[in-house]
Amino acid sequence: MPYSTPFTGSAGSFTSPFTGDVIQPTDVSYLSLSLTANTQLQWPVSSNATLPYAARIMDITPTGAYSLYMPPANQTSVGTDAFIRNLGASTITIKDYAGVNTITTLTSGQAKYVYLTANPDTQGTWVSITLGTGTSSPDASALAGYGLQAQSTTLNQTHPAQSVTNGYTFLASDRAQTKVWSSGAGAVTLPLASSLANNWFCLLKNNGTGTLTVNCTGANVFDTTSSKTYNPNESSFIVCDGTQYLSVGYGVSNIFAFTSLVLPVVAGTYTLTTSQAKSTIQEYVGSLSGAVTIVFPPVVNFYVVSNQVTDNGYNLYVTTGGAGNVVQIPTGQQASLICDGTNFFNANTTQAGATSLSMVNGTVGTPAINFLSENNTGIWRPTTGQFGISILGVNKFLLTANGVDAGTF
Repeated sequence: MPYSTPFTGSAGSFTSPFTGDVIQPTDVSYLSLSLTANTQLQWPVSSNATLPYAARIMDITPTGAYSLYMPPANQTSVGTDAFIRNLGASTITIKDYAGVNTITTLTSGQAKYVYLTANPDTQGTWVSITLGTGTSSPDASALAGYGLQAQSTTLNQTHPAQSVTNGYTFLASDRAQTKVWSSGAGAVTLPLASSLANNWFCLLKNNGTGTLTVNCTGANVFDTTSSKTYNPNESSFIVCDGTQYLSVGYGVSNIFAFTSLVLPVVAGTYTLTTSQAKSTIQEYVGSLSGAVTIVFPPVVNFYVVSNQVTDNGYNLYVTTGGAGNVVQIPTGQQASLICDGTNFFNANTTQAGATSLSMVNGTVGTPAINFLSENNTGIWRPTTGQFGISILGVNKFLLTANGVDAGTF
């Protein structure tokens, strides 16, 4: 038997005081072993007469699906290694000392490199690298991260579905996950885009019964606005570029096709973003201190515009800017408008199939039938059985069931 290095059996690194190199038990270069049962390997030291010994290169031929146990880890140095090749038709399982933990498995024809990284006890910590069959290949299971899973020796894309609840804040570990909302109305939050950096993404599906609102953190935006809504059955990829969030493949539900924008206004010009202008229902609120002009993108679309401001004597207008016309929306009223990409037109010029036309009563300041450029001039109904004509907000004509009432103007 060759010269052997004595061991104390305690954990630690065994190094030569002369060279600093790792000292291993007596180095048997090669072992050819027919594996006919679960087998415990031993270190080939002079005080150990138990066979078989562990070798640096081991060709194992199993006769069945058996396990091979590595020797005690605390009787050798960190860095001790072995090259193991399966020459049989059955799978071999490599385990630590006494078969407590599985280190790796070798299918038929597969070869693996096994080495020790820690030796505090007999089991120790072993690591394996797959060398493949004839050629070197990585261990797919060791490489799989977010959005990837190992199938045999290959990495495959995966987007596992996970439920999301009200108040949830997305995490870096949600990368490539499919987040599913299954409740009524609720809200979730995206963290600061800088915390996720460029190329983070996840998939989001509203599988619930109410609108899900996705809010941003701080000054971040999602498709140019601070929040984005998902109606039932809507979905998209959510992509982070490190400074903002973008939706890709946003699917609009054909059941809940309309979305609503409520925009506070005060005075001046408000240019809608593409995300704001996608809402069919446009509602404007606030107390005006000056005239307000809403500039829509120059695209073909249909809108229902509702003016719910406190006008304080000021008007609200909509336009596409440039050569497009300017349309006034009277206070407290709604208008159905068609945009041809330049101008706005009244969507209803006749009431198809109707034999009568009903309208609101109106007021002396805002008659029921008025003019876009002068909405305080027109026809209104003061009370039961009366017909009035208002000029610049003052009633100038009153017709009652008894005829013209000359005493009221």
